[in-house]
Amino acid sequence: MAYVCSPQLLSLSSSKLFHGDRSKPSFTTSRFRASSDVPVPDFLSSDWLESRRKRPFGPRLNFTAEEAVQYQLDALKYNDQPRQDYGVEVMYRFAGFDPFERSTYFGPFFDLGQFERFRRIFHHSTYRVLLGHKERKILSNLWVKEDRFKQRVWIRGSRPEEEETFEFTMVQRVGGSWDGYWLTESLLHDGDGFSGGLAY
Repeated sequence: MAYVCSPQLLSLSSSKLFHGDRSKPSFTTSRFRASSDVPVPDFLSSDWLESRRKRPFGPRLNFTAEEAVQYQLDALKYNDQPRQDYGVEVMYRFAGFDPFERSTYFGPFFDLGQFERFRRIFHHSTYRVLLGHKERKILSNLWVKEDRFKQRVWIRGSRPEEEETFEFTMVQRVGGSWDGYWLTESLLHDGDGFSGGLAY
């Protein structure tokens, strides 16, 4: 069987076929360039690096209890901006539970130490009304103590006839690295939202 090589790919120079000890042939290959008309997608946005340098949005020492609730609801309203489930990430930063212990943040005891479990509950039929909601109205405010605040909020979701009421309980931490910050102790649905059980 004979192989044919194109002159563009391989050229032998008769005058320089051998070097030195004449044991190794010298091959001169032409360089080639690969190109395509198909654009290569850029998976990182143009402001990706800048967005990573910014301090992630979460609790601030100068936020009041009402403002902390407002900012969390705003984040959930625009949940997928600038990336998917960013609003749920903000909620997780405001959450005042110990990630190493089971929490009653949503009512029943749940292990919420992993963000993915926390995120899944927001996509449960009980809480998904908060994600991308269209309208909300504060129903009541209650100062239980100087460092404990409750707010009931009515939410109209993005799906037809989707309306729910939720209660935020905010606590102001005393001592430690979160001293003075308002964090969310619980976000409860009005009603028995998990009566059928929940696989999270």
